[in-house]
Amino acid sequence: MKILLCNDDGFQAPGIVALYEALKDLAEVEVIAPEHNNSAKSNSLTLYSPLYVHQAANGFRYVNGTPADCVHIALTGLLGYKPDLVVSGINNGANMGDDTIYSGTVGAAMEGYLFGIPAIAFSQVEKGWGHIDAAAATARDMVSKIGQHRQDGGKPWLLNVNIPNLPYEQIKSPKICRLGRRHAAEKVITQTSPRGDTMYWIGGAGAASDAADGTDFHATEQGHVAITPLKVDLTDHDALGYWTQGLGHMLASASTGVEN
Repeated sequence: MKILLCNDDGFQAPGIVALYEALKDLAEVEVIAPEHNNSAKSNSLTLYSPLYVHQAANGFRYVNGTPADCVHIALTGLLGYKPDLVVSGINNGANMGDDTIYSGTVGAAMEGYLFGIPAIAFSQVEKGWGHIDAAAATARDMVSKIGQHRQDGGKPWLLNVNIPNLPYEQIKSPKICRLGRRHAAEKVITQTSPRGDTMYWIGGAGAASDAADGTDFHATEQGHVAITPLKVDLTDHDALGYWTQGLGHMLASASTGVEN
């Protein structure tokens, strides 16, 4: 099995180093990751400045771009082959609920999925890298069991996985979950620069507003690994009929000058 390994915390982050060590005897692992921390970059691609690839002393290659940049250039020419699996992480902190929309860790995995390759994004629930080796071993278990699995028809899949910061023997069995929801983010933080200008810092993520049984928040709180299958289609299928009828009528009225 050939694995492309990426992350959003940077190629020197403990999470990607631990994950590489856990996977290297399971598959042929190629690391192409951002040079610096790129958290919350989502699926962002760098289109108006050049990207450069360098190789570190440990063999990891790093890019002066986003996580999605790394996977994109890897799959469109840098690797020279199509990997069997794209793995992203292990992230320093959870990517659950609404966080998945912003996550660079998920963005890297999603880029592989968009190219038709199965992909997994791994995150630890708490920041600080506590029990990172246990998280890496848990990720290895999952990759060894489902890494080359294909859905019916050979379709790729995209999984978002959150692992509690616990010793390996205390991590409970995986649960398939839906994404929970968070409250709105905390208030923006303001500071004054040395030149007297006001600086703004994005506030922290809000607390969970939907952590009910069946969500990723609930599963990890109980010590389980949370696995959420993701999809890219953002279409509100339930509302298609409403907008087809309602908006179609409104547009038709506007084109004929008829008012309701």
